[in-house]
Amino acid sequence: MQKTLGDMAPDFTAQTTEGTIRFHEWIGDGWCVLFSHPKDFTPVCTTELGAMARLVPEFAKRNVKVIGISVDPIETHRKWSKDIEETQGVSLTYPLIADPELAVAKLYGMLPASAGTQADGRTAADNQTVRSVFVIGPDKTIKLMITYPMTTGRDFREILRVVDSLQLTHRHKVATPADWRQGEDVIIVPSVSDEDAKALYPNGWKAPKPYLRIVPQPA
Repeated sequence: MQKTLGDMAPDFTAQTTEGTIRFHEWIGDGWCVLFSHPKDFTPVCTTELGAMARLVPEFAKRNVKVIGISVDPIETHRKWSKDIEETQGVSLTYPLIADPELAVAKLYGMLPASAGTQADGRTAADNQTVRSVFVIGPDKTIKLMITYPMTTGRDFREILRVVDSLQLTHRHKVATPADWRQGEDVIIVPSVSDEDAKALYPNGWKAPKPYLRIVPQPA
């Protein structure tokens, strides 16, 4: 079934390159980035797994766990991990979920129920919709979903930027404008009245339009 923002992230038990996990229990009380791949030994995904490994410390600073998933068995994941280390110059420091029966891909709406129950024999093109990123909050609901085409490598610094925005807007009644980066001005959300905004922002705000109230990023 297709998932939407705000849905509860489906829980599951699965084998990973770091042992068996129960997903919600593994996430704990922090945030999570789950990113998926259509098949092991695919070129673009090889670069992506390496890029994410380099950014794991940045995600960890934000209390975000990272986990990958590929529609293949654990044995090929381990072989692929060696290729990633050799070609990308970094080892995987996060688990990679094995999904040879396509169960997790279907659970998250990345493949239809008609896809069958075996990864064996399927090509990356068959699984092309399994190139998604999910950001999951501490309440285990889905905060972000992005699905990429197979020929476009994901920008994980953009995912990091989105996490910064999600965490900031979770704590404060603000939204972040286009191209926002950490430390830049933000927008007071429409649900906050001017009267309430005065209490929150006693130094005032810039308002080029009444509905566009701009303030410095809250500490």
